[in-house]
Amino acid sequence: MTIFDTLSAHGIIPVIALDDAQDALPLADALIEGGLPVAEITFRTDAARDAIAAIAAHQPDLIVGAGTVLTEAQADAAMAAGAQFALSPGIDAAIVDHAARIGLPFAPGIMTPSDMQLALRHGCNMVKFFPANPAGGPAMLKSIAAPYAHTGIGFNPTGGVSIDTLADWLALPEVRAVGGTWIATRADIAAGKWDSIASKARAAVARVSEIRGS
Repeated sequence: MTIFDTLSAHGIIPVIALDDAQDALPLADALIEGGLPVAEITFRTDAARDAIAAIAAHQPDLIVGAGTVLTEAQADAAMAAGAQFALSPGIDAAIVDHAARIGLPFAPGIMTPSDMQLALRHGCNMVKFFPANPAGGPAMLKSIAAPYAHTGIGFNPTGGVSIDTLADWLALPEVRAVGGTWIATRADIAAGKWDSIASKARAAVARVSEIRGS
């Protein structure tokens, strides 16, 4: 199994912006307690690299990845910190190729068929559909994915996805896992609401199980 296969089995990747790396381990513990041992720590904050490194070093039960990777240098930093995968909101062929060279599983962002063909040309087997809801929601992704179904490429819709719309996204066979920003919000992290984060993770896991009939 590849790392993206493992993420697909969970059905949800919590997308998290951490302003303080000291929150990384309590966050990881909360997600694990909620039965969702996955986190995409976005490079939108200066704390991202240290947060990834803390989780990789001290909480190996959590699969940690890097989000919003926009440069080769960020891909290098994520890899050095211990990230097991990385994603980006858009597609840049230079970064895709660089990630492949350093052995970092990478899913670039796509929103159009042209983006899709660029991703396929550069060997991607997972892409992020972003911003998922503003780009047209499940109906749009279904239309974009249809001509490429035979390639086996998978999708990670992120942006406006919620627990209430999980079924709409996971009904699409091409969707491997959604990006969930609601599970661990900046406000909850800042307030130390670890029990609330664990509860939302638990509810998300239960909903995925219900949808998939497992």
